[in-house]
Amino acid sequence: MFNLFSLSWRNIWRHRGRSLMTAGAVGLAVFFTLIYLSFLGAMENGIYNNLTASVGHLQVRVEGYREKREFRDLLIPNAAQVEARLATQTQASRVVALEIPALVAGETRSRGVLLIGDQQPPELRERFAKQYLAEGQLPEAGDLEGIALGASLARALKVGLGDPVYVYAPGTEGRGAGAYRLIGLLRFPDPAVEARSAYLALAAAQELAAPGSATRIELHFPFTRYSQDAQLAAVQPALAASLGPGLSLESWREASPAIAQIFNLLTPLVLIFAAIFFGLAGLLVVNTIYLGLLEHTRELGVIVALGAGPGQVTRMVVLESLLLCSSGALVGGLLGLLTIAALSGGFSLEALYGEVGGAFGLPEKVYLSLRAWDIPITLAYALLTGLLAAWWPARVAARLEPIEAMRFTA
Repeated sequence: MFNLFSLSWRNIWRHRGRSLMTAGAVGLAVFFTLIYLSFLGAMENGIYNNLTASVGHLQVRVEGYREKREFRDLLIPNAAQVEARLATQTQASRVVALEIPALVAGETRSRGVLLIGDQQPPELRERFAKQYLAEGQLPEAGDLEGIALGASLARALKVGLGDPVYVYAPGTEGRGAGAYRLIGLLRFPDPAVEARSAYLALAAAQELAAPGSATRIELHFPFTRYSQDAQLAAVQPALAASLGPGLSLESWREASPAIAQIFNLLTPLVLIFAAIFFGLAGLLVVNTIYLGLLEHTRELGVIVALGAGPGQVTRMVVLESLLLCSSGALVGGLLGLLTIAALSGGFSLEALYGEVGGAFGLPEKVYLSLRAWDIPITLAYALLTGLLAAWWPARVAARLEPIEAMRFTA
């Protein structure tokens, strides 16, 4: 085996320039595949964190809420009791929200909005304020007078911080109308969302439209990586069973099926691009191995004449291809891992997609990271490239007749 290895290694480097170019092509394929996979992992984690921060990992809703149109049919009665029941089942953070179709007015203008009253734990409230609060502050828990509006909605109403804002919610179960003071302005990546967003404290929203009720209760788990999402399947059935009749528990995938489809497509797309990279590199490997085979055909004839069988010749050609691919893969892999380590501290993509990306849940900052199977997949691609590239030259070599091979001139 040592002699076979030595012969294969010597044959590769007979034409150093050609072999270096081929190994470099394989190295580039490995390098870009690792970078793409790490970027994919970073985007998955970023989108996952942004999405679950806004809708929760799990949501409690009224059964069949998508088909219901009346406001009162969407209400979860005794929301505090439901939340307390969930608190005994899980340590996940909970957000209680009440969504109200309402009319918001200033002194001279009015607009239809989706008014949201919510009660968030401190860490989620702080994150929301950091992302979206442009001026002023958010209504505190228990604040019955303050309201925050989207900045473009405030401009449309011609109101500023400190001005009165009037809210009308006809057909609801509370007071149905109220006067508030504008204390905060919000900026969202999506202008349409900014133009129809208004926020109250949960207590104020319940007083206005539905005392003691909510339209959804979100559960936020301490997951920061998309790969951790599989743990939801273990807890969701038990939590759903504890809710009782009339309520359902759905995951973020069920709440946002369009985004879930994007997650399902990301990995196959990157693997297809990786296959293209390695396919192109494989063509160079085939060319290098075959040209090398032609150049030492007479030497192979001598080896066969001395007793080497077709299997030994085949193994030598395959080993040449694997050594060539593994040499390039080693260098490309090291460069890729060093690049990923250098960029793991995060970098901004705002210059690339600006505020538009935020409307689609894309992260403002990307932290390159590799998943457990990224390196094995890349190495498998390199190994498969070496094996497939050697298939045809190996068949040609295995069929050589000693006398014809020794007479051959390239």
